Amino acid sequence: MGFDIKEILTATMVLFAVIDIIGSIPIIIELRNKVGHIQSEKASIVAIIIMIAFLFVGESILKLIGIDVHSFAVAGSIVILFLALEMILGITLFKDEHPETASVVPLAFPLIAGAGTMTTLLSLKAEFETINIIIAIFINTIFVYLVLKSSKKIEQLIGKSGIDVIRKIFGIVLLAIAVKLFVSNIQGLFH
Repeated sequence: MGFDIKEILTATMVLFAVIDIIGSIPIIIELRNKVGHIQSEKASIVAIIIMIAFLFVGESILKLIGIDVHSFAVAGSIVILFLALEMILGITLFKDEHPETASVVPLAFPLIAGAGTMTTLLSLKAEFETINIIIAIFINTIFVYLVLKSSKKIEQLIGKSGIDVIRKIFGIVLLAIAVKLFVSNIQGLFH
């Protein structure tokens, strides 16, 4: 099948919602205030390497431990469901440690390429062509880089209430995606 604009757009939106870089702006600003500087380039490059590497070897790692992609996608849809509920309801279900340095570790992993992103990549791989997912990863990484570079300007421009509204909208999109992933992959478990 190969290159498909619809798949690229869908995968880009799914990853955008899961990575939730807009919702992470308050954390990014807090990090910048603590350490003075954020290594945007380094964090973006490491995040893209982690995501693409997991896209290719994630399935092999699963096979090694005896888990098929459909099972992982169903589990992933449940994780995505909880991420969506966090965004919509404004609650914290996942506990994140607040790092002391703003470089690769807090930003590239787990903030950008965290467990939710990894789960989503394998869930997408069960449905979409790999090339389309890679393009979606690149699009998201460019956006992440731009947000990291201009987080202060964005905060001043849309304010806290604007960020909250965006998070809730993407939370609803993510919830719908979680339901779709669950339904399409739960059938694969029984065939």
